[in-house]
Amino acid sequence: MEQLDLVRENLIFEEDKQEEACGVFGIYSNDSEFEAAALTYLGLYALQHRGQESAGIVVSDGQHFLVHKNMGLVSNVFNRDIIDGLKGRMAIGHVRYSTTGSSFLANAQPLMARCSKGTLAVAHNGNLVNAEELRKKLEDSGSVFQSTTDTEVIINLIARHSQETLCNAFLKAAEDLQGSYSLVLMSKDTLIGLRDPFGVRPLCLGKLADAYVISSESCVFSSMGGHFIRDINPGEMIVIDKDGIKSYYLTEKRTQATCVFEYIYFARPDSNIDGLNVHLSRKAMGRELAKQFNREADVVIAVPDTGRSAAMGFAEASGIPYDIGLIKNPYMGRTFIQPHQKMRDIGVRIKLNPVEGVLKDKRVVIIDDSIVRGTTSGKIIHLLREAGAKEVHMCISAPPITYPCYYGIDTSVRKELIASAHKVEDIRTFIEADSLTYLTLEGLYRAVQPNKDLCVACFNGDFPIPIPKENHKYSLEEE
Repeated sequence: MEQLDLVRENLIFEEDKQEEACGVFGIYSNDSEFEAAALTYLGLYALQHRGQESAGIVVSDGQHFLVHKNMGLVSNVFNRDIIDGLKGRMAIGHVRYSTTGSSFLANAQPLMARCSKGTLAVAHNGNLVNAEELRKKLEDSGSVFQSTTDTEVIINLIARHSQETLCNAFLKAAEDLQGSYSLVLMSKDTLIGLRDPFGVRPLCLGKLADAYVISSESCVFSSMGGHFIRDINPGEMIVIDKDGIKSYYLTEKRTQATCVFEYIYFARPDSNIDGLNVHLSRKAMGRELAKQFNREADVVIAVPDTGRSAAMGFAEASGIPYDIGLIKNPYMGRTFIQPHQKMRDIGVRIKLNPVEGVLKDKRVVIIDDSIVRGTTSGKIIHLLREAGAKEVHMCISAPPITYPCYYGIDTSVRKELIASAHKVEDIRTFIEADSLTYLTLEGLYRAVQPNKDLCVACFNGDFPIPIPKENHKYSLEEE
């Protein structure tokens, strides 16, 4: 508990969530007048929740490439003049949250490179666990790197296979990749999408009029007025060119292991991933959580935004009314950090404000999707008590996170995870809740039926893709 007391003394209001690596998007049309950049902008806007550090678009007219990328949100990186200047009938785009590689412009994607295949542009969602090993081998053989991202490693691997067709070079390069990757690649006249053999990160195919679209999430298609065709399968490569669509598979087949946090937190509620709707899966998590809750309460509220679906399911199953107890300021950035305690406390109120009329003299159940480091739950509970809540019972629609992720989520060392070294009762005391209930792993599996082909390594340490133990960066020990 001494460790937890020290954390409380230095508490800052940060987004206490697992952070997703990024979102990828690609669009292809044979129509020379097609405005690929404008539609890519809309696609990235719909994927903004997957990354807020940088955004970029590369377009091709079939002969030439144009690119624009910068640090910041999609709406800040692009304006009408920039989009109008990006002429082309095909494009790929990217929004980024850095896990591998620091957050600076050189690492903003898509990345472009010239090789024997001509100019290539690549955007990547995921994390390669053998990136450092591959980078060293490539550097030893003469490759030069301009960034610190995994994505540039992938480009260099493709360039090595100079005697192969682009498709074969991409497939051969993928044979060396270990980890998670959903990729979109564009040559001057071809769009390619590839999902890793475990399917850790989502990737799907859609259509908008006569144009084909590849996206991290299906919510993109409906937001653009298009329609979802299907998920791209684990280990599948989709190739789109003037002749239409072709599908290829990596020779090595694996057991599917989609990241369960896509359903718990990362994906938008209106997305479908591998045949399962995200909103409905979160409601089911809430219903399962209600079965474990054995106290009386007056109202169920959610930590906005990702706790809402689970809170609705909890309320339905428990019979406790659901209401809005916290209002989130939509114009705040994801992080609010100030050096002085007084300003930190104000920062909490700017980002989340309680609805006193809902909370006063009530026994409150508050639903959140996870507790990672435990740096914000206590502050939120304090807000509820200040607003007059008589009791505060925190319920989490996921099991305790006890292991870091190495497949594209920003929790690099185990000591950052509050549940890895502290019992539930210690965490409850630390956040000052009247009770703390986590969803069991068995309950989580029931909630995501029939899709049980999931990676749950952050809960049980069963990593589907081996982590190189000789690499200090991927040590499972506390650092």
